[in-house]
Amino acid sequence: MSPVEYCQLYIDGEWREAASGDRMETIDPTTEAAITTIAKGSEDDAAAAVEAARRCADSKDWARMPATERHGLMMTIADIIERHADEFARCETLDMGKPIQFARSIDAVLLAELFRFYGALAADPEGAARSVAPPPDHALRQVMTVREPVGVVAAITPFNFPLLLAASKIAPAMATGNAIVHKPASATPLSAVRLAMAFEEAGLPRGVYNLVTGPGAELGNALVEHEGVDKIAFTGSTGVGKGIIAKSADTVKKVTMELGGKSAHIVFADADMESAVQNAVFGIFYNKGEICTAGSRLLVERRALDEVLSALTAAAEALVIGDPLDPETFLGPLASESQLKKVESYVKSGLDAGADLRCGGERTEPASLDGKGWFYKPTIFLGTNDMAIAREEIFGPVLTVIPFDDEADAIRIANDTEFGLASGVQTSDMAKALRVANALEAGVCWINSYNYFDVSVPFGGYKRSGFGRECGRATLEAYTQMKSIWLPAIEETR
Repeated sequence: MSPVEYCQLYIDGEWREAASGDRMETIDPTTEAAITTIAKGSEDDAAAAVEAARRCADSKDWARMPATERHGLMMTIADIIERHADEFARCETLDMGKPIQFARSIDAVLLAELFRFYGALAADPEGAARSVAPPPDHALRQVMTVREPVGVVAAITPFNFPLLLAASKIAPAMATGNAIVHKPASATPLSAVRLAMAFEEAGLPRGVYNLVTGPGAELGNALVEHEGVDKIAFTGSTGVGKGIIAKSADTVKKVTMELGGKSAHIVFADADMESAVQNAVFGIFYNKGEICTAGSRLLVERRALDEVLSALTAAAEALVIGDPLDPETFLGPLASESQLKKVESYVKSGLDAGADLRCGGERTEPASLDGKGWFYKPTIFLGTNDMAIAREEIFGPVLTVIPFDDEADAIRIANDTEFGLASGVQTSDMAKALRVANALEAGVCWINSYNYFDVSVPFGGYKRSGFGRECGRATLEAYTQMKSIWLPAIEETR
């Protein structure tokens, strides 16, 4: 059965309708028509999911499962994902307009790799034993330090990378023996349903993974405030993240936040301009600009400004816009009508502020789609760093080009932001590239590339772009807690 036919909640190893029986539509942004209806979960359903996860966590059966068994189970999940990779990719494309060429070659591939990577780490738990001689008696003792699961993890994930941003939380939580409640974005639930089907097929024990679909604010608040949840793993806007941090304080939850960005992508005049422009285009227009790492501020050395603007505009206007199921499409529709309106409002803001519009700046209607779909042309402004289009996250295909005079000026402008998620440097001078990369206040810096990711490499932000890391071994710390066990003095054990 396909996820389009299922679309129920998955709680305690069972598919079920919402307690209210209510359902809601999920919309195809390409056709503006309903794909199907999904269960519209409520606070009662969120509580049921937490209770199921709590029973699983408290029983310790999952947490104490031999590491080799958990490893084998996660490898099975990865195998299932690979067998159904085309279906996973199609879910992403239908639900949020991601071009199929990227959904299949990037998202579906990294999804399987996440479960393989963390499955391997599940079989290699980190711990230690050491000899100490503490006061007052200075008797020699052994101390063991072990990592234990946090307990119940609520994963609250956004609409732009539904699969990857869910799995980057679920896979490490699962590997370390936690139970999970997942609330996907209300606009893009289909791939989460498909992922739950994969878990069921793999034989994941009851209560380890629980899925609740429905209104974001209601379900998110219910999970954040529930005393049975031990940790919140969130990806989304900085504004929503700040609210979650505040609400989680009452129950002192562990929290990791992967929040917004307004990333500076710096092009020096000595860069390979053909490559730099390609990287700039991919940096902002990949995934329609609906990506938190988007290089939405392109800082260009002044003496190369005209050359870069000319090449950049030509490249943007040549991008194929259309049906995301067409493998030739580079730009699909924005994920929702509300996102389209947000982009339109920022473009108006840029024009009102006096920014120089170089291309785009309007909706487009691919001829093959009869005027349907939330499509927007790739848009390029020449502006300044004090404009709203350069300071606030737009989350769409809108680029602000900002000139700079020298290396110090580039670093100053790049760091003049409340965000610090990602950055990029284009130059043929590697000494300069490393100097700038080390000076930038961002969690990621790409040199002569942009928007590359690997499941083994930590990812996260500085400043108001959040805290904690996803991917890599380092993220396991966020899903575990350390316990120190003191053994009797060695003399006492003889």
